[in-house]
Amino acid sequence: MTKFSQLKSKILIILVILLCIFSLNFFQKEIKSLFYFISSPIQKTFWQVGNSIADFSKTIFEIKNLKKDIELFKVKNQELLFENVQLKELKRENEILRKVLNLGLQNDFKLDMAEVIARDVFQDFILINKGKNSNFASGMPVLTEGKIILGKIFEVYDNFSKVMLISDKLSSFDAKISEKDIYGIVKGEGNLSIIFDLIPQDKEIKNGDLVVTSSLGGIFPKGLLVGEIKEVKKSDIKPYQKAVLTPLFNLNDLEMVFIITNFK
Repeated sequence: MTKFSQLKSKILIILVILLCIFSLNFFQKEIKSLFYFISSPIQKTFWQVGNSIADFSKTIFEIKNLKKDIELFKVKNQELLFENVQLKELKRENEILRKVLNLGLQNDFKLDMAEVIARDVFQDFILINKGKNSNFASGMPVLTEGKIILGKIFEVYDNFSKVMLISDKLSSFDAKISEKDIYGIVKGEGNLSIIFDLIPQDKEIKNGDLVVTSSLGGIFPKGLLVGEIKEVKKSDIKPYQKAVLTPLFNLNDLEMVFIITNFK
């Protein structure tokens, strides 16, 4: 074989190889194109599902963050409500103290303030939130900010005191008609009822008269409001008359009380 023939054979072989490579690349592209064509809807679906999952995950994350924000808002709101309640309580206490100052009670007596925490209307007792730790003792008078006598401390505990109201059946003390020299005894009848008893028959009393404490007996200081005469009861056979009194305090509105820790 001549050199020329050998060269032609080599060139032919090279061309065949190139043609095969070209053909394989061509068919690969066609096969790939066909594969992409067939799989594109599926890939699109997976893509959309993937986006939906991503969006859903993002939404869940945002909801969690929103819940955290709501919880934080609730906590802040509760804190503000608590602060608001405290401010209202402080304002209320300041108003009560201002009223006491206006009445001049701090000039007449040594006072301490306590909060009513329980009421026992049927036994005519209330419970206050101070006791031995505040140097409270049995027998100390208890009154409202309006200079109205409620009763006296009956039992004392470390941080609490039981106050017997003037309406209790065990309660009795000297009193008089305001601005008149008409004396008698105020007695408890139970169930928030009180009477003004042992009033001489020759003394004129009438509905609407105010009864105040007197210094006789030394149980309470004089001049504290007790009640208003509601009904006068006279007897032809008894040397004394008596009257039904309406107490001047309202237990439903009672929040703070004052304890007279020292008086002369």
